[in-house]
Amino acid sequence: MKKIMIVNTSTDYFEGSSKATGLWLAELVHFYDYFNSKNYQIDLFNTDGVSTPIDPVSLKPLMLDNMTKKYYNNQSFMDILSNSQSINEAKPTEYDVIYFTGGHGVMFDFPNNEAVQHAINEVYNHGGIVAAVCHGIAALLNVKDENGRYFIDNKEITGFSNTEEILANRKKIVPFMLESEIKKREAYYSKAKVPFIPYVKVDNRLVTGQNPQSPKQVAQAVDNILNKN
Repeated sequence: MKKIMIVNTSTDYFEGSSKATGLWLAELVHFYDYFNSKNYQIDLFNTDGVSTPIDPVSLKPLMLDNMTKKYYNNQSFMDILSNSQSINEAKPTEYDVIYFTGGHGVMFDFPNNEAVQHAINEVYNHGGIVAAVCHGIAALLNVKDENGRYFIDNKEITGFSNTEEILANRKKIVPFMLESEIKKREAYYSKAKVPFIPYVKVDNRLVTGQNPQSPKQVAQAVDNILNKN
């Protein structure tokens, strides 16, 4: 049985602000559901353990698609999300895939998290798949190999675009612009021609999705790689 670890944020507010944030629920649900219907073990983690905050915007009627709504109304699933393990307790060597969800909360607790960085290197170095969607790509930003080279250096990658950040009306309160930071690390960044449509990049065993519309496509790409191995 293949094992997948999913890592969510533990940050519930924008730093220095009373504006709520957290996990963008659809980015978890669509990936989770894809593998939940197959023969996989899926374990949920976040940065601090216990309850995972959910971005209230991701629960608004215009954002809450039927699949996400089904999981949100599933008490047993929400109990799992409310009792997540801390990534500090994870054993990444046991997993075939690590997947990072988004929501703006991750911009505060993913980039400089040593346990996150360790898990990415551990999974990738033993032949596993590293995947992320939207702001979850922030987890990859500061990961370095044993030679001090950025993990995403020279890799084809996508992530939430500067244009999408502006359209989401978050530019003034985010700690950085994700697209700009990716480019600073010499990655080959690309994005869809139109904002907020699914877009995925695959570079060997690294799979990234641009936005909240992309998690199912990320899951499909991950599954394709798993089936080749």
